[in-house]
Amino acid sequence: MKINKIAKRLQKDRPMTMVSIRIPDDVIDDLKRVAPMLGFSGYQALVKAYIGQGLRADIERLENSVEVSAFIESLRKKGVKEEIISSAMAEAQSSA
Repeated sequence: MKINKIAKRLQKDRPMTMVSIRIPDDVIDDLKRVAPMLGFSGYQALVKAYIGQGLRADIERLENSVEVSAFIESLRKKGVKEEIISSAMAEAQSSA
C-alpha cells in the first residue's frame, strides 16, 4: 500500500459510514469474548480490525498480481521463452 494511503488511514477524523450486517449470535458472543483478550475495547473494534487486515492483504495481493502480470508480459515481448517464465514462476511460488 502506498505511503499516502497509509497516512490517510491513520487519521482519526476520517469520514465514516454506518453499515448493518447480520452475524450469527454465537459469532457475536465469540467476538465479545475474544476482543478484550486481544486488547480491543469492544467487539465492533475487533470486527473493524479483522476487516482492515483482510482488506489490506487482498489489496496487496491484487496490486502485486497486476504488477507481476505486467512484468511477465514485458518479458514475453522481449522474447523470453515461455518455459523460462514458467520455470521462474514455479520457483518463486515454491520459495514463498
